[in-house]
Amino acid sequence: MIEFTYPHLHLVAGVDEVGRGPLVGAVVTAAVILDPARPIQGLADSKALSEKRRLALFDEIIEKALSWSLGRAEPEEIDHLNILQATMLAMQRAVAGLSVVPEYVLIDGNRCPPLPMPSQAVVKGDSRVAEISAASILAKVTRDREMIELDARFPQYGFAQHKGYPTALHLERLAEHGATEHHRRSFAPVKRSLGLLS
Repeated sequence: MIEFTYPHLHLVAGVDEVGRGPLVGAVVTAAVILDPARPIQGLADSKALSEKRRLALFDEIIEKALSWSLGRAEPEEIDHLNILQATMLAMQRAVAGLSVVPEYVLIDGNRCPPLPMPSQAVVKGDSRVAEISAASILAKVTRDREMIELDARFPQYGFAQHKGYPTALHLERLAEHGATEHHRRSFAPVKRSLGLLS
């Protein structure tokens, strides 16, 4: 991991999101404050890890972190606000849910939501900052599990396979079966399947 330098404070939270691109389900965020006395080996961008490694790290982060919290914005909120604003809201919810108030917040990406404490956006933060990597793992495992649950309810869409992203299979099934109540109606392929786009 490339170390990213930031003010040397004790309580630094990392925040990341998963699920901006999919056509279905919530955007899920996580905020994590790591415990320097209980280091976690092998933290990396969740997308660069095998599923088995992600699951092992998920359990270790929950066990060892000083504080962690999940936030989310549901499909209705995404449709009402737009995906960027819904993601910012979900990030605010994750930070607000921390049992320990951070002194500083590092957010993956290029913009920060309004927060009551200082924050900084870090491009590619999920591969540069341990706290953001930990947040990316919690968010991804949580969202993937939700997609597996959704797959059990709607097996015809293949959610466990594509996790809601607009793959060829998902678009084909969307055209064939129409949208579920969990699909994001403001996203063009879903609008098209509902006959709202010509």
